[in-house]
Amino acid sequence: MPVRIALLIVTLLAAAVQPTGPDVRFGAVEAYDAPDAASELGVGWGRARINWAWVQPDRPGQWVDVEFTDEDLAGERAAGREVVGLLIGIPDWARDPTTLIPKGLYLPFDDPDNTWGVFVRDAVSRYAGQIDHWIIWNEPDVWDKNHPAHTWDGSVADFAQLMRVAYLAARDANPDAVVHLAAMAHWWDVLYGRELYFRRLLSLLTADPEAAAHNYYFDSACVHAYFNPAQVYEVVDLYRAMLADFGMGEKPVWLIETNAPPSQDPAWPVEAPSKVVSLDEQAAYIPPALALAMAAGAARVSIYKMTDIETDLTANPEPFGLVRLDGSRRPAFDTTQVALALMQGGEGFRWVDRHTVGRVVWRQGARRITMVWSRLPAWLTAQFAAQSESATLVDAFGRERTIAPVDGDYYVSLPAAACQETVGDYCMVGGFPMYLIEETDAAEVTPLVGDGVRPPPLPRWPWQKGD
Repeated sequence: MPVRIALLIVTLLAAAVQPTGPDVRFGAVEAYDAPDAASELGVGWGRARINWAWVQPDRPGQWVDVEFTDEDLAGERAAGREVVGLLIGIPDWARDPTTLIPKGLYLPFDDPDNTWGVFVRDAVSRYAGQIDHWIIWNEPDVWDKNHPAHTWDGSVADFAQLMRVAYLAARDANPDAVVHLAAMAHWWDVLYGRELYFRRLLSLLTADPEAAAHNYYFDSACVHAYFNPAQVYEVVDLYRAMLADFGMGEKPVWLIETNAPPSQDPAWPVEAPSKVVSLDEQAAYIPPALALAMAAGAARVSIYKMTDIETDLTANPEPFGLVRLDGSRRPAFDTTQVALALMQGGEGFRWVDRHTVGRVVWRQGARRITMVWSRLPAWLTAQFAAQSESATLVDAFGRERTIAPVDGDYYVSLPAAACQETVGDYCMVGGFPMYLIEETDAAEVTPLVGDGVRPPPLPRWPWQKGD
């Protein structure tokens, strides 16, 4: 860890609310694959996959080829990180050859011939007390059977039955189990003009006369969102609204996966990327994505993923890890570390500006933190009224300095976005964010004085190349 970032994090957390451990709202998928890095990063939870086809390849009762060990689980708990399980996959012996769904799925959940029910009970009881949160399946809305991300061959009605069985079996095996609806890819239906899978699924679950007595067979909804921080907010907000439409507005929404995987890492070149993303753009993406997820009301958010592993080379064209295969860290690791230190214990996240300058405001203990970033391929300056006599200005990598208002206003110079991809009038990924930290009890958030104003003369930082 760079010394400057380490000192910043110690200073920020010491001056804010005293944490008892990492903030459980922020996670990284498969944190146990790089536990020391995960502890330095400051994440509070990680997802762990259990693929039924791998752990029981030949018969029920087997338990082999699990992606994590008991020692991994113990290490995560010792580090203060919660492990959330993901159940997915169908072994050949348990797959109905006609419907391609688990054999016996429509039998009662506790019938020994309901193969899925037996597996869920086995997994949930085996890890009770170590893993109490369970996500059922992943991206069932990817409907193209020829796509590598396709995981579910049954109908939406079949998936509703999968959730019924999973919920009842999990709660029977462990009354403390929390069952999460599969995370939706979302864009598959949007891009093809189809009614969202999530809405179709909610329609079926709410039509079940016994569903209300069982919390509609899920405790939390989940979704994935990539590449565009603004769309992170929009997707989380949409899924919360859909839950409210069906009378389930109290259910939380988790953003299980988010990232802007780089296509331009020299250590992992990508010939035909889905999006052109540099290492710096990945580093610029994650902080506002985390903040905007919280502003949209996400209960938890997680980065996909903690570290690259060997099997990723064949599974994904782009590398997703904050840590590379060789243990080195991508720039996104450092920017995420700074962001998490500043979001630890944060409350009242609000997206207050969303034009050429993006701005999210929240409170961390006695201080108000303002994150601002340029959404254009140009250096801009955010100007807004000061609520304190001085403030700490922190860049995306943790470099800080004290600034004072000029004629009652703060001026924050914002690095230009690389803008290799655009969405509408804005860059898909904005520039590196800046953080203004004020010690203030003021509750109101003053508006920006225009977007992209020119500041009075300000001292340059060594890394700053222009306005």
